[in-house]
Amino acid sequence: MGKFIYGTPSISVEFDDRVLAHLKAVIVAKLRRNEAFTFSWEYDAALGKGNSSVWLHPAIPMQFEFYGSRAPQLNRAWLEALVQLSNTPGGLRVIPEPKELAAGTAPSAD
Repeated sequence: MGKFIYGTPSISVEFDDRVLAHLKAVIVAKLRRNEAFTFSWEYDAALGKGNSSVWLHPAIPMQFEFYGSRAPQLNRAWLEALVQLSNTPGGLRVIPEPKELAAGTAPSAD
């Protein structure tokens, strides 16, 4: 599990390292272009139902903390889907990784 830490005072949200690596790639790419957008996530059922959203802006401090020792391989299809979401009025949110293009698997020939 890794952490996304944002703002001052900061909020800290835990994500699986693989999810966090994909979120980081999308967020950093957009903020490099000075694009502000919303980022939303749902809380784990163990913490109670609910969700949160933040407005991501290049001037607001953020940090990505990874607990794993190896960087996850990025899935291009997942990155593209996350980028498309980030450009919608609803903004970026975590969606499931496409199964047929998950790391270490080949696309099906069907």
